[in-house]
Amino acid sequence: MNLDKITQQYLDKFPGDFSGNPMQRQTPKVLFSTTDIVEFQNTQLLVFNERLSEEIGLGKVENEEDLKFMNAERIPKNLKTYATAYAGHQFGNWAGQLGDGRAIFAGEIENSKGKKTELQWKGAGATPYSRHADGRAVLRSSVREYLMSEAMHHLGIPTTRGLSLSLSGEKVVRDMMYDGNPQYENGAVMMRTAESFLRFGHFELLSAQNEIETLQKLTDFTIENYFPEIDSKSPEKYSEFFQNVSERTANLIVEWYRVGFVHGVMNTDNMSILGLTIDYGPFSFVDEYSLNFTPNTTDLPGRRYAFGNQAKIAQWNLWQLANALFPLIKDEKKLEKTLNDFNEIFWKKHDEVMAKKFGFNEVLEGDDQLFTDAQKLLEDLKLDYTLFFNRLEKLVTTSDLKELFGDISYSILNEEQLSMLEVFIKNYQIRLEKNTISKAESLELMSKTNPKFILRNYILFECIEELKVGKKDLLNKILVALENPYQETYPEFSQKRPSKYDGQTGCSTLSCSS
Repeated sequence: MNLDKITQQYLDKFPGDFSGNPMQRQTPKVLFSTTDIVEFQNTQLLVFNERLSEEIGLGKVENEEDLKFMNAERIPKNLKTYATAYAGHQFGNWAGQLGDGRAIFAGEIENSKGKKTELQWKGAGATPYSRHADGRAVLRSSVREYLMSEAMHHLGIPTTRGLSLSLSGEKVVRDMMYDGNPQYENGAVMMRTAESFLRFGHFELLSAQNEIETLQKLTDFTIENYFPEIDSKSPEKYSEFFQNVSERTANLIVEWYRVGFVHGVMNTDNMSILGLTIDYGPFSFVDEYSLNFTPNTTDLPGRRYAFGNQAKIAQWNLWQLANALFPLIKDEKKLEKTLNDFNEIFWKKHDEVMAKKFGFNEVLEGDDQLFTDAQKLLEDLKLDYTLFFNRLEKLVTTSDLKELFGDISYSILNEEQLSMLEVFIKNYQIRLEKNTISKAESLELMSKTNPKFILRNYILFECIEELKVGKKDLLNKILVALENPYQETYPEFSQKRPSKYDGQTGCSTLSCSS
């Protein structure tokens, strides 16, 4: 591995606490604190993403030192590890200073094409921002994040990525459902990557502390390094920056809706400034379609972060970022216009993506009503969101609708419901005739837009249960399937959630610690 090529420009550019003191505390006026990793002693590497490692310029694991680096056993001599400080709104309330409580940065690496990638351990020990926690991670949450981040990448959705996943060799105590029943679990450590892990919360922290000079410095740094489309010398660069972040966020949420992804905890500290999916906790794909669905037990009964609320919450979060950036932009009308434009951008992109899901080559007048009718049908008939579109691809004029769609419902369809389905399908087929592309081209459009494989929570649950007893067969199958999500690599994965998992803790219901 090219460990000597890992650089740490963040440490050189911003104010930080270099004491190395891991005591959990407030760290005003700094953007990071140096902190050491645990240096685990009995680790076991479960997964190493060699292809990603080669892409980012890190290379293969070639010796014991490389392995110890991946497993958070040892820090190379040229590195000084650190955790960053940020703030945020959690469930709509200002939470003040938060920061990397379970994440420790190694730095960044540059590949042969000049692209830089940040490296970060998750679960490698406590930091000043751990908030009375231990900074460790457990196997179940680490497996979930590693696999889902890679699944999202191969689905074509902007995301952080998983570089490695290891057992830490420790037992960690966790109260999984926050119900007063803590248990020992297998500890794990993951190394993840991103072009940048900067969040809305980094900017919120500096603005709240009135550290405007550092806020400007951080924003300039972000523009110069990650937004090449913005002229860094333009007097409008800060308003253009906010507009760009808003557009990236809108595009990300549209992609979540395309595949039925629910993040579960869209706090502002979990929002990437680059429009990446970040911080995989109580996430889920939608099984039976419901706009009110949330996998997060912490979010009940209000369902602030429910599937159907994600665009609205993204816009709310952008309002908080706008407030943080106001000292630099100083123009309420520009900020308000960008925030109001969010809806227009989101719905335009949303309808374009929905058209592709149905095999339409363009959005026509009246399509919005068909999309609304489809939502109502899916919800009333409790149809599986992913499988519904897969079955539409198999639809022909003479299809037996009960046979084609009956087994993808989470209830038994009655005659009235079958009649509703028949009416919708007739209207859909009439709309297909307005396409200006061939049937084959329409099907190709659908097949590129609608995944055949999504990483459902019940599959993750089964994988985690196997790993607990040392089995990796399902893990290896998942790793193959998630690299080819628009193909049916394993037909057994292309089924609705089995009824035995209804209400299963860690499968249908999750907490923020998941």
